[in-house]
Amino acid sequence: MADGFGGIEIRNLYKIFGSNPASHVEAVRNGLTKQELNEKYGHVLGLRDINITIPSGCIQVIMGLSGSGKSTLIRHINRLIDPTAGEVLVDGVDVVKMSPTELREFRRHQTAMVFQKFALLPHRNVLDNTIYGLEVQGVARNKSIDIAMRWLERVGLKGFEQRYPNQLSGGMQQRVGLARALSNDAPVLLMDEAYSALDPLIRTDMQTVLLDIQSEIKKTIIFITHDLDEALRLGDQIAILRDGEVIQQGTSQDIVLRPADAYIESFVKEVNRGRVVHVEAIMTPVRSGVVADAPPIPAGTSIEEAMRLLSMSGHEVATVVGKKVEPLGMITFRQLAGAMVNAPGSGTAETCHGDHVVRAQA
Repeated sequence: MADGFGGIEIRNLYKIFGSNPASHVEAVRNGLTKQELNEKYGHVLGLRDINITIPSGCIQVIMGLSGSGKSTLIRHINRLIDPTAGEVLVDGVDVVKMSPTELREFRRHQTAMVFQKFALLPHRNVLDNTIYGLEVQGVARNKSIDIAMRWLERVGLKGFEQRYPNQLSGGMQQRVGLARALSNDAPVLLMDEAYSALDPLIRTDMQTVLLDIQSEIKKTIIFITHDLDEALRLGDQIAILRDGEVIQQGTSQDIVLRPADAYIESFVKEVNRGRVVHVEAIMTPVRSGVVADAPPIPAGTSIEEAMRLLSMSGHEVATVVGKKVEPLGMITFRQLAGAMVNAPGSGTAETCHGDHVVRAQA
């Protein structure tokens, strides 16, 4: 990753599809609906006033049902789609204003993409598929092979480098796609429903692979999905789209504990809160420097795991501690059990900031 990479900021982004989209931006800004735009003017509203800040080194999940605009949005980041209005700032530089030469270099060196349908070249074996992006960059073959082999081993494909795509399972093909993207060492990784075509068990395995790798490389990852469980597991931040608009954005805790409206509530009502909600979201804060006489449970521990730990300890109360084992709050077994069923109305807000998560009591 390039030193000092500053993340991504999407500002006031609009996308209208049609013969004269720019002429309708102002009307859409003033409240013209997606249906009215289509019925009166024959244009389709793809995105309306998208504003998202993605800190460097975080996984930003963009979630929504089919037709919500999530794939349209991700394609604006590497400008496979030009916006009708707005800015897409990557490391402070507006991608929308790049010249063709600047855009080509940006795509080669600053972004990499993993596709839902794998997008492997059938006439190339696994190794040659993995080094394809490095070849385009003009990297020497020996160096390209060294880089590719390292990533193939990292994603669990050592020994398969001479196989061809049609000799691999879907999960293995997606591992090749991930290794190819990682070999480019681009600071931004775009993943457009990368795991949607995989079987559930393979999909979970690939999520684990991504999280393990991300803990080491700290890329800025934009991950598109229609699956809430996947979004909650992967996302440092989540933005939920409907009809081209952001309905809610925040952490997994924000989405589950404080759904913005009935639409979001319908998404989260079947979520297993015990596996998603963290202890600091429901703890009773303690004053700085206060040391409580209770077994410690690290911040970030799920309610489900905290209940198990508390049961094993034989205590009814635990101390929630930070990374430096400083006491942050107290949690009781009753609080944990209650939160499994009913979401509290307040909690913590989390913000991904580089290689750590900052939490603030809401």
